[in-house]
Amino acid sequence: MGTYILKRILAIIPIFLLVTLLTFGMINLSPVDPAEAYLVASHIQPTDELLAQKRQEFGLDQPLLTQYVNTIVSISQFDFGKSYITNKPVWEEVSSRMPATIQLTFGSLLIAIVVSIPLGFLAGIKKNSAIDHFSRILSFIGASIPSFWLGYLFIFFFSVKLDLFPVEGIGTWKHLVLPSLTLALPLIALYTRLLRASVLENLQEPYILFARTRGIQEKAIMGKHVLKIAISPMITGLGMNLGKLMTGTIIVEAVFSWPGFGRYFIEAIFNRDVPVIQCYVLLAAAIFIFSNLIIDLLQMYIDPRISRKGRQHQ
Repeated sequence: MGTYILKRILAIIPIFLLVTLLTFGMINLSPVDPAEAYLVASHIQPTDELLAQKRQEFGLDQPLLTQYVNTIVSISQFDFGKSYITNKPVWEEVSSRMPATIQLTFGSLLIAIVVSIPLGFLAGIKKNSAIDHFSRILSFIGASIPSFWLGYLFIFFFSVKLDLFPVEGIGTWKHLVLPSLTLALPLIALYTRLLRASVLENLQEPYILFARTRGIQEKAIMGKHVLKIAISPMITGLGMNLGKLMTGTIIVEAVFSWPGFGRYFIEAIFNRDVPVIQCYVLLAAAIFIFSNLIIDLLQMYIDPRISRKGRQHQ
């Protein structure tokens, strides 16, 4: 098992190197000249002399291979350069904004898990019941409504009409409720349907019949056997959505004026802030890679069939 886990961790290295190569290639193939973008962002009129000076300062006059090696070395030291707008280290600015995004991500995931697990499980074991129909309606609504429209709808009802929660910003738990709900509703729709389908599938497995034949109580079968195995697809979805939420809360952060990483990235795109954009892409890739690795290891612990498969590949 330890060897299998080590192999999975070592496999991250070539994947991340490939991501850095693709990012480096896209930036160099882009028609945007980083030196010109820096001068424009600094409100300086670009001239041939200034462009040549900045290209030399940024190392853009060096061979591409040298530039790529220098990029890898800098990234390994968490050095993504300085922002063209603020002239501050990019990693410093990203680090100051990440806690807000992490707070919003885990707030929405917590709501989604608390709602979707009992709802999806009950919908599966009580097929065609009232709660099953309710879960279908909720899933349809969550999958159909765009996040930005849902956010404005929540603001209108809960902030403007009822005055229960703040409209924008960050500070107290009340500021977190509406943006978290906005992000959580589509996740609830996805996880509920995944868990329901998985429960229905597992109820047809032979081990359920064997457990009932042995006289095991129905509650124990449902809780210790069905739910434990049926939750596996939901955990997979959780891993995929963790990376998506950490890097894709852009629209919701803009709607609620949430000072997170996604909003910072949008501003960087409009300002052609190349170091920030590069940092965002690489950080997004790292988050996706590590979140999926963690979820895979968690599934190996939950589902013994995956653990046995892992031992066979050692």
